[in-house]
Amino acid sequence: MNTIHIDNLDGMELAPYARLTEAQLLNRLHPDEGVFICESLKVIRVALEHGMEPVSFLCEEKFLEQVPDCGVPVYTAERVVLKQLTGYELSRGVLCCMRRPRLPQVSEVLGAARRVAVLDGVVNSENTGAIFRAAASLGIDAVLLTRTCCDPLNRRACRVSMGTVFQLPWTFLDNYMQLKDNGFSVVALALTDRSVPIDAPVLKGIEKMAVVLGTEGDGLSDSVLRLADYVARIPMQRGVDSLNVAAAAAVAFWELSK
Repeated sequence: MNTIHIDNLDGMELAPYARLTEAQLLNRLHPDEGVFICESLKVIRVALEHGMEPVSFLCEEKFLEQVPDCGVPVYTAERVVLKQLTGYELSRGVLCCMRRPRLPQVSEVLGAARRVAVLDGVVNSENTGAIFRAAASLGIDAVLLTRTCCDPLNRRACRVSMGTVFQLPWTFLDNYMQLKDNGFSVVALALTDRSVPIDAPVLKGIEKMAVVLGTEGDGLSDSVLRLADYVARIPMQRGVDSLNVAAAAAVAFWELSK
């Protein structure tokens, strides 16, 4: 293993861990050079199992024996040095810088899918990660996101997803008509006058369904609701009007993937 001991975080090779923002890691000007930070050994192992390419590792010395030998530099330091990193206390000891994968085309993602989730303007990284985890475990075949969404390879989204962002096919959606062109019925989750209960018989016979979830604050836009083939709601009790988007996603995926 190529182990390199450090006593500070000043080196250029440590910039992805210590100084670059999520936007700089993404590198929109040069997508082929983009990287992301993956944290916790469990999530890192899932990423590696699904073809993610590591650039380097960063960890405390006591975790060295647990780091996979991938032939890349493994930077190690005392805990007092690594505690200077924002969020290091949540990383469970090991960080990995990985190259961003090539995103597939929408048609590739939809190819063999029957149930897909569409995130429209979901900006919270924890919600994004939780939705991916629910999608992977509750019968959703793929995830599409509008460009206004949080990046699924955001450090916190990866962690909260428990690595499911590497298991499910996903990409960005620029035009809702791509769903209909690929034979999908669009089911928007929203509270409107035309909403039907999520367990309504009319939803049961849909062969290919795209379940659309909106932004945490305002929900889905009028244009998306007009485009939707159906609008569905989760029946509420005790005067509660709605659930957190990640909780609503889990309920919707369970019911609509049956």
